[in-house]
Amino acid sequence: MNTELFGVVAILFLTFILAWPLGKYISKVFKGEKVWSDFLSPLENWVLRICSIDPNESMDWKRNMKAMLRLNLIFFLWSILILMIQKYIPIWNPANIGNMEATLAYNTATSFTSNTNLQHYSGETGLSYFSQLLVICFLQFVSAGTGIATLALLFKGLVQKQAADLGNFYHLFLKSCTRILLPLSIVVAIIFLLNGMPTTFAGLQEVQTLEGDTVQVATGPVAPVIAIKQLGTNGGGFFGPNCAHPFENANYLTNISANISILLIPVALVFAFGFYLNRKKLAWIFFGVMTIVFLTFVSSAATFESSGNPEIAKLGISQPPGSMEGKEVRFGAAASALWGVSTTSTSNGSVNSMHDSQTPFSGGIFLLDMMINAVYGGVGVGFINFFMFVVIAVFIGGLMIGRTPEFLGKKIEAREVKIASLVILLHPFLILVGTAIAAFTAAIEPAIGWLNNPSYHGFSEMLYEFTSASANNGSGFEGLADNTPFWNIACGTVMLLGRYLPIIGPIALAGSLAAKKSVPFSSGSLKVDSLAFGVVLLGVLVVIAALSFFPALTLGPIAEFFSM
Repeated sequence: MNTELFGVVAILFLTFILAWPLGKYISKVFKGEKVWSDFLSPLENWVLRICSIDPNESMDWKRNMKAMLRLNLIFFLWSILILMIQKYIPIWNPANIGNMEATLAYNTATSFTSNTNLQHYSGETGLSYFSQLLVICFLQFVSAGTGIATLALLFKGLVQKQAADLGNFYHLFLKSCTRILLPLSIVVAIIFLLNGMPTTFAGLQEVQTLEGDTVQVATGPVAPVIAIKQLGTNGGGFFGPNCAHPFENANYLTNISANISILLIPVALVFAFGFYLNRKKLAWIFFGVMTIVFLTFVSSAATFESSGNPEIAKLGISQPPGSMEGKEVRFGAAASALWGVSTTSTSNGSVNSMHDSQTPFSGGIFLLDMMINAVYGGVGVGFINFFMFVVIAVFIGGLMIGRTPEFLGKKIEAREVKIASLVILLHPFLILVGTAIAAFTAAIEPAIGWLNNPSYHGFSEMLYEFTSASANNGSGFEGLADNTPFWNIACGTVMLLGRYLPIIGPIALAGSLAAKKSVPFSSGSLKVDSLAFGVVLLGVLVVIAALSFFPALTLGPIAEFFSM
């Protein structure tokens, strides 16, 4: 156990140490300052030239949003087409994988375009190598690049003094892929490759087991796919068991590297905010609020998983390793708990243990993590979601002390508060309405066969699925039979709404703030880079999550916890 805890501490320490210089580098990339990766400029200019895009063209928030939606629509149509005809593509399909059924193809294309990577299929049996690389791996780059570029627009809007110039989405998107995601992915892929992660285009491998049996084992170009999967907070597994599979997570070193990769860019983007706006103290306040929630969740989940399952303890059976159902012995209970909190905090969604097998309290923590959807969060969009809570906290803080609600010299007025409120309320609306419809359908049609677990846990499985879809997370309680037309279409629709509406709202808000005149800081202004504001912001996060989701959590993981 001491070794496991040391690994947990090492992962967090290395993440936070690496995130600071990475955040500084990302800020320079956004600003167009000189960086070591400038040698990629000729390649970027060539891409922009053949696409007839002027990188220096100024665009307001509406044009930037249209560019983002147009580009993502092209990615979606490309992916759904390939998935539905992959059987007929003559290359990189040695196992002769068939075409995807229409609703499953819609769900998968929506999932990976929206950076959710929720999988209603098993990777090695559902996709050809062509689809793994030209759809899945490709979308893992561009969906993450979309989030980072959108955050860059928000940063520009917060410092800009005119709404007509929020930057150029196409240029920021390309830089996000070439200057941030690609170099990091190469480094992480090499680490994975050197630790035995497969990278091959050969088909099924014939292997003789220790018992003397001969089995066919799936491999493929795994290392490069897993690298961007983790760094881009994507999470889609090359194999069905995801990072619990030894080919996706070979040993404890790859487990540490992958967990750091999950957290690295989301944390770095918080520091990038401080460097870009020259408000480092405020960035530390934001980082502190997120980290308090994160460490609270990690310590709680690790404690419960390491303590074992109370139902097994009632039988008089000792559990020195902790609750090990659904976990890899190679990693243990504590490392599995850390991964679970990391992957749900960052909208990553990959797993190195089965979340459905976690104790009820830990499962509830994973749910709450996604329900808040702003603790580090997915690359780019996590900070965007967090910014909506900042706007509400600024407004409430100003009212509490009788000062003008201002943020970075811009007045927070009714329009900004309405936008932030609508974005925040959309999340519980999608989750709770979707879960209610699913629960009602399962109750009146029990023969439909969705649920393999009754009562509280069955409700938790449905709640988790819609929470994961709305938070663009992608993990799941796998006791749910989710590859059905209902779940494919319902989750696909929730993923689209949960991805793009929360992006459009904040950038509209940034455009609104950019159009306002700066107000000089005075004794009547709200000081946001203070400990007091950090406490208010933390309270807003907790209270909104509690009011929105406590009744649903009571019916699921909380009721299951007290029934044990």
